[in-house]
Amino acid sequence: MNGRIPLRPLARVLDARRRGENPDAIERENLRIRHEQMRDKARTRAEGRLLVLGLVFFCAFVVIGLRMGMLAQSQAEEPQAAASGASILASRADIVDRHGRILATNMETHSLYAHPHQMIEPVRAADELMKIFPDLDRERLLKDFTNPKRKFMWVKKKISPEQMQAVHDIGEPGLLFGPREMRLYPNGKLASHILGGASFGREGVASAEVIGTAGIERYFDEELRDPARGGAPLELSIDLSVQAAAESVLRSGMKLMNARGAATVLLDVHTGEVLSMVSLPDFDPNDRPHPPVSGRPSDSPIFNHAVQGVYELGSTFKIFAAAQAMELGLVNADTVIDTSPPMKVAGFRIGEFEGHNYGKQTVEGIITHSSNRGTAKIALAVGGDRQQDFLKSLGFFEPTGVEISEAQSGKPLLPRRWTELSTVTVSYGHGLSASPLHLAAGYATIANGGHKIQPTLIKQDGPHYGPRLLSEKTAASARRMLRSVVTEGTASFGDVPGYHVAGKTGSADKPKENGGGYYKDKLISTFAAMFPADAPRYVLILTLDEPVETSGNRPRRTAGWTAVPVAAEMITRIAPLLGLRPDYDVPEEEEVTLVRN
Repeated sequence: MNGRIPLRPLARVLDARRRGENPDAIERENLRIRHEQMRDKARTRAEGRLLVLGLVFFCAFVVIGLRMGMLAQSQAEEPQAAASGASILASRADIVDRHGRILATNMETHSLYAHPHQMIEPVRAADELMKIFPDLDRERLLKDFTNPKRKFMWVKKKISPEQMQAVHDIGEPGLLFGPREMRLYPNGKLASHILGGASFGREGVASAEVIGTAGIERYFDEELRDPARGGAPLELSIDLSVQAAAESVLRSGMKLMNARGAATVLLDVHTGEVLSMVSLPDFDPNDRPHPPVSGRPSDSPIFNHAVQGVYELGSTFKIFAAAQAMELGLVNADTVIDTSPPMKVAGFRIGEFEGHNYGKQTVEGIITHSSNRGTAKIALAVGGDRQQDFLKSLGFFEPTGVEISEAQSGKPLLPRRWTELSTVTVSYGHGLSASPLHLAAGYATIANGGHKIQPTLIKQDGPHYGPRLLSEKTAASARRMLRSVVTEGTASFGDVPGYHVAGKTGSADKPKENGGGYYKDKLISTFAAMFPADAPRYVLILTLDEPVETSGNRPRRTAGWTAVPVAAEMITRIAPLLGLRPDYDVPEEEEVTLVRN
């Protein structure tokens, strides 16, 4: 049984005949009801199918719409990058000074690239791009934009928001933008040789890898890109305010003294921290120049005179000979040495500046008046082997090891054979070339009481002394000699009121580039200073390349006339920034009686 109602039910037919009704009407009525039921069932089934089909179409359109929206908002991938499948780490930690002020950070920007096969008006696009970026090559753009085989090309790796809007207004669908981070140096040229610079490594249209190319950016490249840092900045030892003041004074001094180049290093004698390091000429790390392909490397603004420049530093070396001799017990500050001519070593005459004859002098007098013959006799008493050992212990035989990539190229130049003549000439700063940073580390040993220190550009948490090279007594005696150089000797222009500067001048003839002797009218002038002299905290080295002071009747090139006054001005400017209070020698006041007015 299928449950269907019969068209002519017997009970209803018999009942209808009893009442005299037509039994056929019952069949017609039941047939009508059956047809209506069949129609309702068919309609319900059709409506269900239509509903399911509608839902299927709706879901399909939603999925397609969402996918199209995602594609419209996403950036097309460069084919090479997509094929490699390698992820690009675009983040890079900030670099800050010792007080947390930003030296290098990241900025969100965009790149501009093209899909030539999607371009509608490539010629117009090239013309419009030339208006926005005049440095582009129009012929190359046209060639690439009209090349049917070209699927992708970079137009600009970095563009400003204004340039991005201008390109967007062109309305060319084949010109596309990719987000990326770029390295930003908000202080421009300030500390450029320390920071170095950065550029892009691996690149995709969605991101770019920022890598260090020079300076501390290159030295700490892996650390700065390490995600494990958690965004912690790299803290340097330099003080941004001191750096700015030092650069300003050195730039003015370099122009005033008509120098070809200049460098200065300010070093904490107890921690080894470099508070300031300047090399001129300099550059903007936001637009770092390319290395020179011709001429002298030292003429390039990217050459770091403070670290890469190795020079004969002249009479600044004389204090090392005196200090070593005192440490060995060969002399003391009051030992008298005859500096009268003549003096010959290995057939070479040892002379004095401008033919002076200082006669009999104490060791302190030899340093004060900067006697070559007196220093030579001290060095001969020490001997070549012991001289080499001492200078090596001070760090003059190897690069400084400071944390910038250029430091390795600043290796001192040593005599090929350390003869008796070498012992003499090296004692007064000739025959051995070193960088200003080498000299700063050497003077720090005298300033801090005899300990070797390692120069560093990273902020330290306290003193970092190396092995003891001099006794406290010897170091104190050497400091008194250096103070007398400022009060009575060749560095009289370096006496800064209130800060009791000690130091030594050095004026060395500049060697010719082809190795054929020395120039007679070109000097490397250096002043090595420490302050305050009674308890030094800082060493300042200032070097000028080929300075000429022209205010007098004849040009003057020696350090006492060139490097010393510039260094004095620098100490005047930076000492207050370092928190040093001036200590003036004020005479005792007469007794004063206070009375009420």
